[in-house]
Amino acid sequence: MATHASGTFEVKLIPQDDKSPDNKPEDGTLGRMSIDKQFHGDLEATSKGQMLTAGTAVEGSAGYVAIERVSGTLHGRNGSFALQHSGAMTRGVPQLTVTVVPDSGDGQLVGLAGQMTIKIADGKHFYDFEYTLAETP
Repeated sequence: MATHASGTFEVKLIPQDDKSPDNKPEDGTLGRMSIDKQFHGDLEATSKGQMLTAGTAVEGSAGYVAIERVSGTLHGRNGSFALQHSGAMTRGVPQLTVTVVPDSGDGQLVGLAGQMTIKIADGKHFYDFEYTLAETP
């Protein structure tokens, strides 16, 4: 049976210097950023990660992938786990999947599995996290 966690988070994205091997700037369609987050609510945690982005010539179309390591407490259980993001925007229509990396939980979060939904409203970030904690062999 899945458990539901929700709350807010702040995110800081920091562009990383990506130059081609010959030390010339890339064409601007590809990017890389570091991720720093602070989660509040049922998940009280911080995360650090990396994001790769791809822009296009079509306004409102882009894609990104990211991996972040989340450390803190989830409904009072201490530990950490990794999240894998896969996002696309097609002419302004978003599609996003954020999934717990299998077997990435540690501490009291060993056996964690689930998916997170991210919403942005009025400039504020919200998460909904449906998860299970299974016994591991």
